[in-house]
Amino acid sequence: MTPLPKVAARNTQGMGSAVKEMTKPIGFIRQHGLWTDEQERAAAELRRRADLGDLKLVRLAWADPHGASRAKTVTRSVFLSALESGYNINVATTTLDSSNARTFSSFTRGGGFGMDEMTGSPNITIVPDPTTFRMLPWAPGVGWILCDEYFNSGAVYPFSPRQILRRELSKLAAENMGCVVGLEVEWYLLQLAEDHLTADHVGMPGKRPRPMHTWPVEPGYSYHSETNMDLMQPVLSELADVYEKLGLPLRSIENEWGPGQVETTFSAEDAMKAADDLVLFRTATRQVCRRLGYMATFMCRPGLKSYYSSGWHLHQSLVRRDTGENLLIPEQDGARLSQAGMAYLGGLVRHALACSAFTTPTVNGYRRFRPNSLAPDRAGWGFDHRGAMLRVLGGPGDPATRIENRVGEPAANPYLYIAAQLVAGRDGMRNRIDPGPADDEPYAAKREPLPASLTAALATLADSTVFREEFGATFVDYFLKIKGNENGRFLAYLKETGADNPGDEITEWEQNEYFDFF
Repeated sequence: MTPLPKVAARNTQGMGSAVKEMTKPIGFIRQHGLWTDEQERAAAELRRRADLGDLKLVRLAWADPHGASRAKTVTRSVFLSALESGYNINVATTTLDSSNARTFSSFTRGGGFGMDEMTGSPNITIVPDPTTFRMLPWAPGVGWILCDEYFNSGAVYPFSPRQILRRELSKLAAENMGCVVGLEVEWYLLQLAEDHLTADHVGMPGKRPRPMHTWPVEPGYSYHSETNMDLMQPVLSELADVYEKLGLPLRSIENEWGPGQVETTFSAEDAMKAADDLVLFRTATRQVCRRLGYMATFMCRPGLKSYYSSGWHLHQSLVRRDTGENLLIPEQDGARLSQAGMAYLGGLVRHALACSAFTTPTVNGYRRFRPNSLAPDRAGWGFDHRGAMLRVLGGPGDPATRIENRVGEPAANPYLYIAAQLVAGRDGMRNRIDPGPADDEPYAAKREPLPASLTAALATLADSTVFREEFGATFVDYFLKIKGNENGRFLAYLKETGADNPGDEITEWEQNEYFDFF
């Protein structure tokens, strides 16, 4: 390589700085053109902010296949470097199931993925998204930022849930459309009954330990009781303050049905931002509650006496990117949705079973699908009907016209949940799928029943041509394997305990596996 010519001594300080900038290696991010103009501007602001000294440490975070937040904590100087060149991490979190059991043969050729790039559990590069940066209110001096995963070659990492959603949104954008999402998430607040961890709380890869014992924080089953809610108010007020400081668009926080069951709703946002905010919302809620001596769990149905299932209702609409016009609003009086909206709805109905592995990705989540339970049990739709899987809201002239999918569980990966909706809905629009008439009695409608187990959901996904085409066979096969490993451990547990038909009772395996993980 030919060395750069020396600069004459008469150069000014400004010229010297220019030459120094010229000799500086091009960072990974700029080399591969990974940021938008908006991200470049946000990064410049972060560099200025870091120089002010209020930032000591930064958590570089990414969502694993289960939607859980993983992070590396780095110093301020390393963070500034990551804004140029990204940061190396191991692919390990991609290869682990919900109990941290290794699912792929990382140390064989291809790493169990059939890809040379995955051989030997290599490093990949995570690139911070400057638009997602927050200071954590409960951890002074600590920042938090979401990252995207790339191979070290600059190629998109194919097992990244956030990249999957970005790709689906780019397909919408190519048709001058965007997706707006509103979040409505139920979860449980409990008080810790143990003040320290013991050996019982230490597990191993493939076997989660016993979670800490808890007490209920209110009696439950007094819907929207102000008195019962006040028992939780000190924690809820602290959380509301944290959400505000994080910039999460909280609309409401209230007690639901079960003892300590909370429903939290957020204003509608661009789909990617909504997914990012859901990751931050769950991890922030769990951390703040734990520091206060409480536990927050997003497990669908905890294995505790009288605990009711929790759901995650996803409100979605399509908009024109150039004008923001809601494309679901019907033009004719009496219509529920526009023609495009009805076709989108038709896709959601037709592909509901294949979507289930993404909307309800745990063994425990399938205990929620019961008739007359405020949760769906079949793939249908209704107008403003809470018994239907797809609840259509709005109408002519209503800018808030939308489709509420009530099938999801609160432990779902937000990127995959939303991306699955886009795959199904867009297929409906391409093929003008008719969703059929609205179901006046959803629990009696002649509709396909939703999968009764994770086993059935994974089998349906495996047979889905649409998802193999849209998500790619590589990702679908990967997802089937990592969730299949989780499901296989559950089936092995049932066989070992002789409980082939566990009935309606939550098993010890489910409680250990999900209660403190989600």
